[in-house]
Amino acid sequence: MKNAMFFLSQWMAAPLRTAAVAPSSRTLARLMTQDITPQTGPVIELGPGTGVFTAALCERGIREGSLTLVELNPKFAELLRRRFPAARVLQMNAADLRTIPVLSGNCAGAVLSGLGLPSLPTRQVVDILRGSFQCLRPGGAFYQFTYGPRCPIASNILGRLGLEAERVGGTLFNLPPASVYRITRQAA
Repeated sequence: MKNAMFFLSQWMAAPLRTAAVAPSSRTLARLMTQDITPQTGPVIELGPGTGVFTAALCERGIREGSLTLVELNPKFAELLRRRFPAARVLQMNAADLRTIPVLSGNCAGAVLSGLGLPSLPTRQVVDILRGSFQCLRPGGAFYQFTYGPRCPIASNILGRLGLEAERVGGTLFNLPPASVYRITRQAA
């Protein structure tokens, strides 16, 4: 309840920046992280909010020290630093990933996104995806959830970037119900 109230207060302060009115459910967090194991390697999380997906990653055996949390909201970033002291928390716009040398080099095994991509301008979505895939090693995947009936990334953007999307599941036990997509590089 405490997470929900804090999240709601941040949404009320900046509804366009905080795309949801409530934190993701534990059921959605399990769905988002189901493919990730300690062998996945470093994980980058975009828009972690209160850390629901972050906690699920830790429960799956991902070391806190191998997590990079990219959060724009300073209040959420402060909360994440307290909750996950060994994780690297970067208070920044996820569209600027390509400009951070510490994240480049194709070292991450997965990127999890809690960002409201459908509400962002196309240019920003493209920058987020390009930056994310610059950080991902070959075979790595970008995970995105959505409240809508289809992939939140337009097919023309996926095609332009050489990416493909696969729905990996959905849950009714989230407010609102949500689906998860795995985005990968197209096979050569």
